Amino acid sequence: MSLKPWRSVITPHKDIFEGNFQEAEFAADLTKVAKGTAELEYLDPVQFFERTFITEGMGLLLKSVVKRVLGSGGDPVVQLKTAFGGGKTHAMLAVYHLVRGEQPTKDLAGIPIILDEIGALQLPKCNIAVLDGTALGPSQPRTYDGTVVNTLWGEMAWQLGGQEAYSMLSQSDKDGSSPGKEILADLFKRYAPCVVLIDEAVAYTRQFHEGKSYPGGTFESNMSFIQALTEAAAQPNPVVILASLPESEMELGGERGKLALKHIENVFGRIEAVWKPVSTEEGFEIVRRRLFGPVGNPDDRDSVCNAFFDLYAQHSDQYPSETSEHSYLKRLKDAYPIHPEVFDRLYGDWATLEKFHRTRGVLRLMAKVIHRLWIDGNQDLMIMPGTLPIYDTDVCNELLRYLPQGWEPVVEKEIDGPGASPTRLDEKVPVLGGVQAARRAARTVFLGSAPSVAAMRVRGVRKDRIHVGCVQPEQQSGHYDDALRRLSDQLHHLYSERGLYWYDTRPNLRREMEARASRFQIQEHLIPEIGARLRKLVKGKPFRGVHVFTPHTDIPDDTEIRLVILSPLECHRRKKADSGAASAAKGIQHQRGGQPRLNQNRLIYLAANEDSISHMWHEARRYLAWKSIVDDKEKLNLDHHQTKEAIQNQNEASEKIETAVIQAYRWVLAPAQETKPRGGLTDLFFEEYSISAGWDNPIAAISKVLQENEVLIPVWNPIHLKTILEKWFWKEDKPEVCVMDVWEAFCRYPYLPRLSESQVLHATLSAGVQSQDFFAYASSKDADKYLGLLFGKSGQVYLDQKSLLIKPDAAKAYLDQVKPPEPPKPDEKADTGGVGPKQPKPGTPKTMKRFHGTVELDPINVGGASAKIAEEIIQHFTSVYGNEVKVTLEIQASSPDGFTESVQRAVQENANTLKFQLAEFEEV
Repeated sequence: MSLKPWRSVITPHKDIFEGNFQEAEFAADLTKVAKGTAELEYLDPVQFFERTFITEGMGLLLKSVVKRVLGSGGDPVVQLKTAFGGGKTHAMLAVYHLVRGEQPTKDLAGIPIILDEIGALQLPKCNIAVLDGTALGPSQPRTYDGTVVNTLWGEMAWQLGGQEAYSMLSQSDKDGSSPGKEILADLFKRYAPCVVLIDEAVAYTRQFHEGKSYPGGTFESNMSFIQALTEAAAQPNPVVILASLPESEMELGGERGKLALKHIENVFGRIEAVWKPVSTEEGFEIVRRRLFGPVGNPDDRDSVCNAFFDLYAQHSDQYPSETSEHSYLKRLKDAYPIHPEVFDRLYGDWATLEKFHRTRGVLRLMAKVIHRLWIDGNQDLMIMPGTLPIYDTDVCNELLRYLPQGWEPVVEKEIDGPGASPTRLDEKVPVLGGVQAARRAARTVFLGSAPSVAAMRVRGVRKDRIHVGCVQPEQQSGHYDDALRRLSDQLHHLYSERGLYWYDTRPNLRREMEARASRFQIQEHLIPEIGARLRKLVKGKPFRGVHVFTPHTDIPDDTEIRLVILSPLECHRRKKADSGAASAAKGIQHQRGGQPRLNQNRLIYLAANEDSISHMWHEARRYLAWKSIVDDKEKLNLDHHQTKEAIQNQNEASEKIETAVIQAYRWVLAPAQETKPRGGLTDLFFEEYSISAGWDNPIAAISKVLQENEVLIPVWNPIHLKTILEKWFWKEDKPEVCVMDVWEAFCRYPYLPRLSESQVLHATLSAGVQSQDFFAYASSKDADKYLGLLFGKSGQVYLDQKSLLIKPDAAKAYLDQVKPPEPPKPDEKADTGGVGPKQPKPGTPKTMKRFHGTVELDPINVGGASAKIAEEIIQHFTSVYGNEVKVTLEIQASSPDGFTESVQRAVQENANTLKFQLAEFEEV
């Protein structure tokens, strides 16, 4: 079954979706109800209880009142003290309608259950007095049927029993003196059962100034009245006194209000019961009943709530831990169609603001939200923090009315609205716009951070809370993470730190960064920074040298393989032979200073991609700007948080520019030439190779591309060398070539293979001479005689001007020519004269088969002397296949004073490691 949007499951009350509600409708007014001028939903008892959710605290209060007026218990005096918007006046209205007795209790929703729980069959009709401190004034007497009433006690008496009741204390009312508790007790006894509702008592008494008398009495007489009132109510009469007292300082109204509250609390504190305020969960039902009609089909609601709960359970690592608890499913259903996260933010964060009415403020805000969403045809499954239409003027103003100055431009430019940055981002990036990811994320961060940003000890909204405020079933949280990342890079009032996000009216350092970024010039600042990055990133094997933005005069012309990194001003584009990079590389190829470059096959070039340059410039400017802010933190007078922000952004910018450089420098250009079909060579051109993105090690990526495409050869097969020799070096009349000439040609000419180093050629020669299929090697040539010939056998080879590579046919012919005569066959009779083996003829040279030599070395230069001996003596033996060579080093040392213990230990340990056959110290 497909999930239905909230508007298809539940309908707002008519006054909400039509927008006919008035802000005052959400502010219960006792005086208007008592006078019969209030809105019908407050004036009519039936409608009032239909739209009223009886909270736990209200239920306890009503039970206590019922018991008291029935004379079966209950509290005589109840103090309702919560922050405003906590439901005090609403609770008094519930008491008012219940005890006034205008409608049968069976018609009042929720009341029969309360009466059943305490065993009350019916309620007597009570006399009620409403004393509203905001409607009455000490200097404003009231006139009823020609009788002037001055004081609170006069007002109370008149409301309870008219002229007759007033006459019981008329003198006290006229002279402004408090009546005694006995007179009040008699009054209550005569007009019992009765209920006195005192709303905003502090607002009334704070108007009395010290030492001054008013028609309503004095400050002291009013305090005496309240004390006498509570004591009189405590006597065994069916009388209830309900008084509301403010909790927030803003409600007190200055020092006089504080003083009044202190005196009243001292009086009520001796005999009173404090009621329990509205909880967040109870707020769900209060708001739902006032704003919405009943749920159409509970199954549709449950399907949506189950889908949300499954989302949170399946991806528990991305959402707050409590959303995976089964109790959260109940919260979803209780709060529907408003998501619990909205209530958590309003009751938890916004209710901490002094001007925010806990219940009234939520009702007023959500009425405007729902009205706008209804007329806009909103299709969300639930009304979430990310759903709030802050773009609507009324909704925006309702939120801003509770916040300090300075938020309006922040909301307009960076949170919501047709010209806001999140809106433009959603329009620019379709994958975000499909779910309005940027706008929803911005609204959620604002709702969770704006009320308390100035006072937050730990600033910001966690990402998991942003997820729960934005993501709906079948959506991916990654879209919102992407939106947050982009917004953090763009906005001037959005802060982020350690996975927390918040808005503030103070601009972050991004504006300063952007101003500074524009000052950095390409030649003077950006190229040096990019060059420094490349020197750090691109170094090491297989290159003997890496030259970053180096002039051709400073690039050596030798046989080492070198990587030349071209300036970002000399870019490359795919298949563009005349790109700036190719032109620059040709210039380096052809000359070094004023001389032609000889070794043109030893250079490889790395060039930037033309389409990636602008992004690299952008990231370089950002990094340099953040770095300059960190360097100037003292001059800029940054606070601790701003310093942390600047350092964090500098580190992040450093990573981004590094990534941008790697992504930009993706073209490897290798100089090359080819043979033409009819002979000759083409002009020099560059083979291009693209480095794959995502490499952490650029030098490894470059090496991989070069080797895979045989642009740079680290290991070579002898068959390839033979092919090259046959094509370019061996001639009919000259079947041999100097080894060094081959190596030098490899280094110079781009039409030949490019070996990574000379050792590659050396290894190829060593492998090739072991077979007669490729080439022969001679260490030198004396006239027509090849010395140190290796052909079909292993031996030592050298890269020098004497060594030769010989065509296989020529080597075979040479060996046949110098082949010695075969010895006589074993069955042939030798002319021995019958006396033994035939002796060599006189004058024939003897065959020398063994050599032994001893030499004394200079102990100061053992290494150099040993290398000389190996080159001049030993190599002549090892270069001939079949020779056996054994070299033994003999060491003798003596000390007049004897070798120290440390020397002995070191020599013994090292000798064991080097596998000495004999290593002993002895006494002489």
